[in-house]
Amino acid sequence: MKDTLKLKGSLTVQLVRNGRIVEERKADNTIVTVGKNLVATLVSGSGTAYTHMAIGTGTTAAAVGDTTLVTEAGRVVFTSSAVTTNAIAYVGDFPAGTGTGSITEAGILNAASAGTLLNRTTFSAVNKTASDALKITWTVTFG
Repeated sequence: MKDTLKLKGSLTVQLVRNGRIVEERKADNTIVTVGKNLVATLVSGSGTAYTHMAIGTGTTAAAVGDTTLVTEAGRVVFTSSAVTTNAIAYVGDFPAGTGTGSITEAGILNAASAGTLLNRTTFSAVNKTASDALKITWTVTFG
């Protein structure tokens, strides 16, 4: 008998202006090698859990060897995380003034700075001004 465990992630990025969603992007992601290794460590009962989400302006395509975002613009602690059947949904809210610019990449990490990257993705630019907020809902599925 052979059983395999695969990790897959997808996210929804919402640009919020004056309390209303004005843009939305959806993207799949790459689960990176260091992220898979930390997941295995967490299953063994040690390691530091994922707690933060970061956004950036890098446009280099995501690759399994990534360990950071290309050009990080902002990082927040998760607003929430919820476990459902074979999945974890993480929410990150980037308030006005946090992570401004032409946002094109995102990732999940386990620290307020540096840390171990779980996944990374790039997407079509979302132009976040200093007065805009950005909400990312990221679902990681184990299956």
